[in-house]
Amino acid sequence: MQTYLLRRLLLIVPTLVLVSLIVFFSIRLIPGDVIDAMAGEVGGGSGMGAGDMTSEDLKRVLGLDVPVHIQYFRWIGQVFQGDLGLSLWTQRPISEDIAKRLPVSLELGILAINTGLLIALPVGVYSAIRQDTGLDYVGRTIAILFISVPSFWIGTMVMVYPSIWWGWTPPMEFNYLGENPGKNLAQLIIPALIMGMAMSGGTMRMTRTMMLEVLRQDYIRTAWSKGLNERTVILRHALKNALIPVITIIGLQTPVLIGGAVIIETIFNLPGVGRYMLEAVTRRDYPIISGLNLVIAAFILFINLVVDLTYAYLDPRVHYN
Repeated sequence: MQTYLLRRLLLIVPTLVLVSLIVFFSIRLIPGDVIDAMAGEVGGGSGMGAGDMTSEDLKRVLGLDVPVHIQYFRWIGQVFQGDLGLSLWTQRPISEDIAKRLPVSLELGILAINTGLLIALPVGVYSAIRQDTGLDYVGRTIAILFISVPSFWIGTMVMVYPSIWWGWTPPMEFNYLGENPGKNLAQLIIPALIMGMAMSGGTMRMTRTMMLEVLRQDYIRTAWSKGLNERTVILRHALKNALIPVITIIGLQTPVLIGGAVIIETIFNLPGVGRYMLEAVTRRDYPIISGLNLVIAAFILFINLVVDLTYAYLDPRVHYN
């Protein structure tokens, strides 16, 4: 196990370097030029006083007057020193901006995962133990709906119709957890519920499938024959083994969750890294896009490692050599 863990940790560095290469060069292919946009601004809206500078001046000041591969080596050198660089538009340290926004996205993600599990596991388990009944068909229909309906559509409807019918709109000013926990939870619960619904559909179907498979195993029949009650058989013997593949699915849904956060944070005006990414892409802020993708890639690799180790913990038959 220790050798496997060490090998996985060592592979993280070249993987992140490869990700940084792909992202750094591919974002230069996005249509539009950040220099033209900054040079065209009037009134110094970029924090650089860009309205008073020519395109050549901006390129020189921002370090974009050298070939792309030299820009990359400069940037990756800063990254290895723990510095993600400065935003092209605001000249603010990217690390500080991410550190401020990351807790919002993490809180939203944790709430969304917990909400999704609270929906998916009970429905999936109940559908399995009541196979081919009316409630089973209802649960399966709910799962398909949650998979099919886009989260951005639900988020838009939640924003539009309550304001039309009841005059309700989400607050524009965000309340951080440390400032006002009650208002913070009230602001995040609806976005978390929407994201949780989106991820719960696949988890629900996987839970049902694995429960059906486990319930047919000999040791479950033995438990029934011993006279154990349904609650003990389902929760103590069947569910634990059925959850092993479900945990893998949850880990694989992490990139989907991050992608959903970009949309949901923008719709509900949440100051998280998802909205930060969308703003950076819109403004062609290359250092933010590169740095944030690197952080997201590292987070996904870490989650996948935790999932693999959890898999081995839950199933003693799995050994990593």
